Amino acid sequence: MSERTKIYFASDFHLGIPNHKDSIDRERKIVSWLNKIKKDAAEIYLVGDVFDFWYEWEKVVPKGHVRLLGTLAEICDSGIPVHFFTGNHDLWTFGYLEKEIGLKVYRETVKIELQGKKCFLGHGDGLGPGDRGYKFLKNLFTSRLCQWLFSKFLHPNTSFTIANYFSGKSRISNLEIDESFQGEENEWLVKYSKEILNSEHFDYFVFGHRHLPLDIKLSEKSRYINLGEWVNYYSYGVLDQGHFELKFFESTFSKAINK
Repeated sequence: MSERTKIYFASDFHLGIPNHKDSIDRERKIVSWLNKIKKDAAEIYLVGDVFDFWYEWEKVVPKGHVRLLGTLAEICDSGIPVHFFTGNHDLWTFGYLEKEIGLKVYRETVKIELQGKKCFLGHGDGLGPGDRGYKFLKNLFTSRLCQWLFSKFLHPNTSFTIANYFSGKSRISNLEIDESFQGEENEWLVKYSKEILNSEHFDYFVFGHRHLPLDIKLSEKSRYINLGEWVNYYSYGVLDQGHFELKFFESTFSKAINK
């Protein structure tokens, strides 16, 4: 067995879109990747939007995704920590993933030292300047009153019908590359990272949400990493002996956007 020394990062699997067949095919690919990396993984970080929609009721969880959930449970049972950050699509988890699968769940950004490097981790939604409309909606969706009303007055079938309708409106649900690099001055997570750097040093800022594999130098000793997505890019990050690298799994893409 290989020595388990590497730390892996991935985000934005968006399982559930655009249809059952394509989602299952993507899920099998993710499971294949997990089975490969578990041989030398010290830890695994899933940085948001693993599911395109996820909601846990008191007695009900979404059907499907059993290949991924079973593989993650097996990895957790083997002693490899798997860290799960909620994203804007899968923020409604209330204990099932922790108790049944064994994931460590985070709902906010995290500051942590990994392999001697200071890291700032989070999905990335609602951070940085602007986007007040979404920030208002996020506060609404995470309110206990809203969650109580959603759980008590909407049947799960109705909830998923609504969620699938809105998912179908996104370009990523149609398997299109739905983002383009806006330049450092217009990338809000780059701006956010630079603001943090003004008061506290971090070697790596690692986010998802942006749907682009980005590796941007912020200073001589600091980098902004965006993990991309698994609908088109199949990109992921590896921290090995303090060095962070973006890689691609069985993808036609082979290089991140570097600046």
